[in-house]
Amino acid sequence: MLSLITDLLWSKVLIALLIALGVTFTVASNFSQFRYFGRMFRLLGRSFRHEGNHLSSFQALAMSVAGRVGAGNIAGVAVAITLGGPGAIFWMWVVGLMGMATSIYECSLAQLFKQTEPDGSYRGGPAFYIKHGLKNRWMAHLFSVLLMLTFGFAFPSLQSFTVSSSFESAFSIPAYATGIALAAVVGIIIFGGVRRIADAAQYVVPFMAIGYLVVALRVIGTNIESVPDILSLIVNSAFGLEQAVGGGVGAAILMGVKRGLFSNEAGLGSAPNTAAISYVKHPVEQGILQAFSVFVDTVILCTCTAIIILLSDIYQSGTDLGGVALTQNALAEHVGGWGVYFVSIALALFAFTSVMYSYYLGENSLSFMFGEKTTIFNAYRFLFLVLVVWGSAQNLSTVFAFADLTMGLLAIINLVALALLIKPVKRILNDYDQQLNQGVEEPQLDINQFNDLDLDKTAWVHPEEASSLAEGSPEHLLKMR
Repeated sequence: MLSLITDLLWSKVLIALLIALGVTFTVASNFSQFRYFGRMFRLLGRSFRHEGNHLSSFQALAMSVAGRVGAGNIAGVAVAITLGGPGAIFWMWVVGLMGMATSIYECSLAQLFKQTEPDGSYRGGPAFYIKHGLKNRWMAHLFSVLLMLTFGFAFPSLQSFTVSSSFESAFSIPAYATGIALAAVVGIIIFGGVRRIADAAQYVVPFMAIGYLVVALRVIGTNIESVPDILSLIVNSAFGLEQAVGGGVGAAILMGVKRGLFSNEAGLGSAPNTAAISYVKHPVEQGILQAFSVFVDTVILCTCTAIIILLSDIYQSGTDLGGVALTQNALAEHVGGWGVYFVSIALALFAFTSVMYSYYLGENSLSFMFGEKTTIFNAYRFLFLVLVVWGSAQNLSTVFAFADLTMGLLAIINLVALALLIKPVKRILNDYDQQLNQGVEEPQLDINQFNDLDLDKTAWVHPEEASSLAEGSPEHLLKMR
């Protein structure tokens, strides 16, 4: 029953929604993912700035990349190629490029409707913009429950299983030992709260992504004459013009969409939870940065993995290898035996950051449903670590199927909410574009132009101004809320 529902969800409903809304968001925003592409790098350059005691927009970006860049970039790409053929990669690209516009929409919304917490930090995400934008509490709480089930419970076990099985194969380390070690390191970080998670992410994420990219570029560089043929194979296979492993065009589209969404999470409703944590002058800025993370994940890193696999002789019609093993053996063929170990270590880093990210999404769900209650948070932290250890040595086929189902339902709720909230997103996009056209290098949101929306005005007071107002009039900020 679980399999039937999941197949229906992913093979029909989600493909239709993702393509329809991806095109809608792209056209409605005047192809924002391409118009803002150069601006992404300028924003990245100044994203390291801290405003007051708030997290920087780079830390918010690093946390979302921590979630996007994970097992999907190594194991997921291999699965997509094994089951859908090389053409699945083309459809991953399509999902990624359309997902960039979707990410601009959902992450800009998360910033717009973010809420200020008692300690001055911010929380936000789909549950918040559904509650305050659509005024729909039951839908917001349903989203939070599904987010908790998917990321708070299922994903830590899945990530732990992936890395522990890889380490057992590469280093002969018992799976449970890897699970315990992973839980110990993650525990040190998550008990420090979101600031410690963000601090860890901003150092680990660039290191792991650049390290993997460097090795991939070495493989591509030594086989540069074959790369055009590989790219041609991917495109031709996507339209059934090349005989390849998989179930034809239908399987290529299905696996490309499914693994693409799983990898970059655009439209899923997970990344907006971290996009809301930083202070930015205009919500669209964070949306643009988050679109950049989708590009890095799907168009760059997933393509690197695909080329490593397709350049190797390991990938053959009817091969029994799949998942991590296919990527490991393909890289080993290119660089020698150490390639197997490198993939395992890269996977461990990817899984480590994804586990931290999953924890925060679970915490954000609890905060939305129950408020900032330390006792609940601590109980959840202990349970989360238990799931990491438990998942390391389990057969998780049922958990995988359950996660696919809840993730699909998450995406549907979020995509429906985005479609219903398209007007406020277009308003802030127009506001941002107007300021850029007027020569304003750093557009700033004038909250008074959006009084008809249920926004938290304290979240849009500059930290220095908020500090002076708080010193002069303790009730001032409360009145503004």
